[in-house]
Amino acid sequence: MNKSRAPLIHITKRKTMPWYCAWGVRGAAIVAALIACAVVTMFMTGENPIAIYAAMLKGAFGTTRKLWILGQNIAILLCIALALVPAFKMRFWNLGGEGQVLIGGLAAAACMICLGNRLPSGLLIAVMTLASIAAGAVWALIPAVFKAKWGTNETLFTLMMNYVATQLVAYFVIIWESPKGSGKIGIINQTTGIGWLPQIGGQKYLLNILVVAMITVIMYFYMNYSKHGYEISVVGESERTARYVGIKVERVILRTLLLSGAICGVAGLLLVGGTDHTITTTVAGGRGFTAVMVAWLAKFNPVGMVFTSFLIVFLGRGASEITTIFGLNHSYGDILTGIILFFIIGCEFFINYRLNFRKSAGKEAANV
Repeated sequence: MNKSRAPLIHITKRKTMPWYCAWGVRGAAIVAALIACAVVTMFMTGENPIAIYAAMLKGAFGTTRKLWILGQNIAILLCIALALVPAFKMRFWNLGGEGQVLIGGLAAAACMICLGNRLPSGLLIAVMTLASIAAGAVWALIPAVFKAKWGTNETLFTLMMNYVATQLVAYFVIIWESPKGSGKIGIINQTTGIGWLPQIGGQKYLLNILVVAMITVIMYFYMNYSKHGYEISVVGESERTARYVGIKVERVILRTLLLSGAICGVAGLLLVGGTDHTITTTVAGGRGFTAVMVAWLAKFNPVGMVFTSFLIVFLGRGASEITTIFGLNHSYGDILTGIILFFIIGCEFFINYRLNFRKSAGKEAANV
């Protein structure tokens, strides 16, 4: 009689792995990724992989200015990722971070342009802050209302809102363009600096970094130790259970997306008022989508997101340096970045699951 044989490999879910073991697996994945990148480098370019890695380090840490730019880029990416975490924890797939940042930046730019000659700089900054937070919150609230009331698909809705936000920015850029016909606004209030966020210690990016650091701490305690954070987790696990225990799901959805959009609005304010001092359709630079990966890699942990943001920004800065020093096109830097991220994302499988191989007949008999 033919007996069906067990599969060669059987996948089972692990119990929760200790944090130090999990980070050990991730560290091993990074080492394996660097080895793989070295092999690819030697075969594709003939360059010394050690020199490639040295160039990546130089691109991120080579000068004081590069260090500050690295910190600024990490801060903005982290800020947007923090904004997405409450929604994602609630299983509301807010992919509209890009648009919410754009709308927040547009509100800040509008205040700088329309009120720059009417209000003192300090009061104008306060108005810009409120306007950016409100604009980002409202932009996120729109899909939240449709989801809470009519059960619409939030993924498609928030994605479409990105395109609407981009076109709104493009429209106002044409209205405010200076000089006319240039297709861009240029630096807003360049001669007066009215509406520009203040520099701390003479450092242009320090305020942005400090603001995002504060948001990170607040979000950590909000998500883990507040009643609202608990309600978000329960709604994410099961809306039916949440309703059974008396949680008003619709209210939680609306409140959470208001918070998510408000933090994206802060990111828009920091970009327009703090660093760029202008508004364009690319001011967010795709960070709204990159932040999704940051949040997922860190498993929605605000502290872990600091490290994932650093990794992704570091790889991007390093890739740019490689193209400059070795004369390689930017695609090669993206290849190395993709390989490293593939290993990092792939290692999460081994953290969560175990591979069990089929035992031979002799070993099974011995075990009996």
